[in-house]
Amino acid sequence: MSEKTIYLEGIDPMMLYGVHNMAMERINRAFPKLKIIPRGNEIKVVGEPQEIYAFEEKIREILDFIHHHNTLTEDELSALLDDSYSAVKNKKDQEDTIIYGVDGQPIKARTVNQACLVKEASHSDLILAIGPAGTGKTYTAIALAVRSLKNKEVRRIILTRPAVEAGEHLGFLPGDVRDKLDPYLQPLYDALRDMVPFKKLNTYLEDETIQIAPLAFMRGRTLENAFVILDEGQNATVNQLKMFLTRMGMNSKFIVTGDVTQIDLPRKKNSGLLQAIKILEGISGISIVQFGQEDIVRHPLVKDIVDAYDKENHQKSVEEEDLEKDAE
Repeated sequence: MSEKTIYLEGIDPMMLYGVHNMAMERINRAFPKLKIIPRGNEIKVVGEPQEIYAFEEKIREILDFIHHHNTLTEDELSALLDDSYSAVKNKKDQEDTIIYGVDGQPIKARTVNQACLVKEASHSDLILAIGPAGTGKTYTAIALAVRSLKNKEVRRIILTRPAVEAGEHLGFLPGDVRDKLDPYLQPLYDALRDMVPFKKLNTYLEDETIQIAPLAFMRGRTLENAFVILDEGQNATVNQLKMFLTRMGMNSKFIVTGDVTQIDLPRKKNSGLLQAIKILEGISGISIVQFGQEDIVRHPLVKDIVDAYDKENHQKSVEEEDLEKDAE
């Protein structure tokens, strides 16, 4: 008789054991010759070496499924135990699915330009994703980052934003630097919570596998083996964006998202994103994905709101040009 301990890493054991250990009981029935003792994050197995090996292979397969899909239903477990894994995998891994959320639901590209962003990420190391609010630029980018981490294509994810106030003052918020900045970075946390189980996300944040920080914290770093996303890129100055882009190390992928109609800098012409769009276009390995109002996936009214503001801004631009002509 032999004995082996299998450690459950990176998943919530409850996802494997099931409610009232029902899933584990189903696994036990599939291996009647073994004595299987689950205890927290480890499973102790006693039996003949060949049986233990078969059990370990099957558990690894099940854990891999949970890791990628964040779910394990009764039907899926039965298919996996009955060696129908390929059928389950083909059903789950549809081409337009980026990853699976914490509820097991697929996170997919929902618009043409979201799909374009997914496609460009497969062959470009730097992508500028430009477009109005509500088009899913950041959400899609974070989903791509989480997928790369799950697939072990990168070792860490780094999410950053320039700390520019949108009409509010961070200095007057209570607490230390992190307390002041965390609410500002909240949209990034929200997206991650949709995609990474709570316990695993906390572990990633604690060991810095996932890092969320203001843009100023990027200075002096070389970011290798990382998927890096700069959100609200329109609020990075020319020097800040140059600093950020030159942090790129080996085996890294950078995505800059931004909306050039929502620049919060004192002088809008200082936006580094506006310059980057002009000077980086056409460089091999760099892609620019332009989102439009047709990509807005929030409340239907958001499209009307964006359209109304675009018309107002256009009218102001025309009036300013007329004033400049009159002044001449």
